[in-house]
Amino acid sequence: MGLTGRILWAEGTPPPEPGAEPRNEPAYILIHGIGVSHRYLARLHAVLAASAPVYSLDLPGFAGTPKPGRQLSVEDYGAYIAETLKTCGIESYVLVGHSMGVQFAIEAALHAPEQISQLVLMGPVVDSRHKNVRRQSLALFLDGLLRESPSSNWIVISDYFKCGPRWYLTELPVMMGYPTEKRLAGVQVPVLILRGSRDHVAGPDWALRLSRVVAQGRLVEIPGVGHVAQHMRPQAVAEAITTFVAATSPNR
Repeated sequence: MGLTGRILWAEGTPPPEPGAEPRNEPAYILIHGIGVSHRYLARLHAVLAASAPVYSLDLPGFAGTPKPGRQLSVEDYGAYIAETLKTCGIESYVLVGHSMGVQFAIEAALHAPEQISQLVLMGPVVDSRHKNVRRQSLALFLDGLLRESPSSNWIVISDYFKCGPRWYLTELPVMMGYPTEKRLAGVQVPVLILRGSRDHVAGPDWALRLSRVVAQGRLVEIPGVGHVAQHMRPQAVAEAITTFVAATSPNR
């Protein structure tokens, strides 16, 4: 594809190596949303890494990685994720996407369905209440103003500057036009929809509807937090994810 991103891992997780032998143990793959990076997933990464291999991605065009020469579709990003993991010998995994990372995770799951064991979608976009840029931007602004901590806002805003307005605005219409509900219906593995109970970006009705799109869908709410629940309550989010994975694994 000619795209350049980054894959990161925590202490205790074997570093991925191109051409490595496939690893059979399922790993958690953490996927960020539009404009940001692995940094707002770092607390969740650290908690999950205490008991399983965990890898976080910085996708092409974001987090200071080289900007692609053209607009990328969600399908492009999904293929990039699946092919990168395959190249690194990571062939069994749980995909965990946040915000627009939900869309990337869905497409990666559809691109390589034999590799994915479960799909976790945190704060999924775009809520049917926010189907234009003005409404989506207002929801995100109010969430940051009223729901998030100074530390999470600092990470997100500084990552936006690193991404830059050109690439953000290049990919924004891609996010807004992606048919999340329709594409999710094609996923055949267990799916966890996870949201903060105060998340205005991904509302309760939208999250519930998504959980009912697939045969093995579940919905979990993390009390008292907004859109960036994984930064505010990493232990609770990790517990929800690992409980779901344990309950839906074939060898349970």
